[in-house]
Amino acid sequence: MSSAPIRSPTLRPHRMKKDESFLGKIGGTLARKKKAKEVSDLQEEGKNAINAPMNPSTVDMHPEDTFLEENEERTMIDPNSKEDPKFKELIKVLIDWINDVLVEERIIVKHLEEDLYDGQVLQKLLEKLADRKLNVAEVTQSEIGQKQKLQTVLEAVHDLLRPHGWTIKWNVDSIHGKNLISILHLLVALAMHFQAPTRLPEHVSVQVVVVRKREGLLQTTHVTEELTTTTEMMMGRFERDAFDTLFDHAPDKLSVVKKSLITFVNKHLNKLNLEVTELETQFADGVYLVLLMGLLEDYFVPLHNFYLTPESFDQKVHNVSFAFELMQDGGLKKPKARPEGMVVTCGFKPYINT
Repeated sequence: MSSAPIRSPTLRPHRMKKDESFLGKIGGTLARKKKAKEVSDLQEEGKNAINAPMNPSTVDMHPEDTFLEENEERTMIDPNSKEDPKFKELIKVLIDWINDVLVEERIIVKHLEEDLYDGQVLQKLLEKLADRKLNVAEVTQSEIGQKQKLQTVLEAVHDLLRPHGWTIKWNVDSIHGKNLISILHLLVALAMHFQAPTRLPEHVSVQVVVVRKREGLLQTTHVTEELTTTTEMMMGRFERDAFDTLFDHAPDKLSVVKKSLITFVNKHLNKLNLEVTELETQFADGVYLVLLMGLLEDYFVPLHNFYLTPESFDQKVHNVSFAFELMQDGGLKKPKARPEGMVVTCGFKPYINT
């Protein structure tokens, strides 16, 4: 006679535990909804402050931009300024310049905020420009390590710029916080100090929205931030030479010097049936300067090496740069003038070997 199978007792969860679990879920859900509502309310408060009647333009605010402590402030670029062609051109010119400088390092920058904030690219850029090695870790992943590297890099930058009267408009927190305005100020200053072989767009300015928290409320103001001025002002910080002294102390003798230089130039250019009457304009595109070097050194300059009838700014800069190379090949020191400066100002500051 077979015995009835013995069934294992069914284990049922304790009723109280089930209730507690259910209530815990509801409580967690309510807490999350409350937190989400607080975030939503704070975002709405920030947007309302931005969209105030006195400030009609709208600004895209990220959730973290509204999490401000009392008296804390955050800056953002007005979206309309980001669409300004000059602003876009400035960013492109700076990115191209950085990539040209760091081409041997195989570093390619695409976005200034994302690629420069941790100090790695800035370190390589400064080392290349200043021809010096910085005592920093090559790769840092932690925020503390990145800020320490930035601190070292920026201190080296400040040591270079401060003696020349630069106003520092950036710091470790703003660069690491991906503040584009601070990054642009830094790069423009470096480009000007190291006389970057490029032309920065003139008169670039942006509207910046400054958000401050006062007594629990977000307050906004709009300010205009100037990033670049004129080319002459940005690129005019050069070492003084004999011609600066002549301008300052004996301007009446300038015409005599110019006449002597024109006579010297025409003595050689006349061999090609060319004649110069105005130094200020006829040497600005570099053509006569290239031809003059060939005549002085007694060689033919292949026409494919320069633009005989340059039309663009870049073509003229190429000609002047090429003429400077010919001067150095001939045993002269590197000219103090910048090719871009000669082209932009349409003037010719003759080479003086002092």
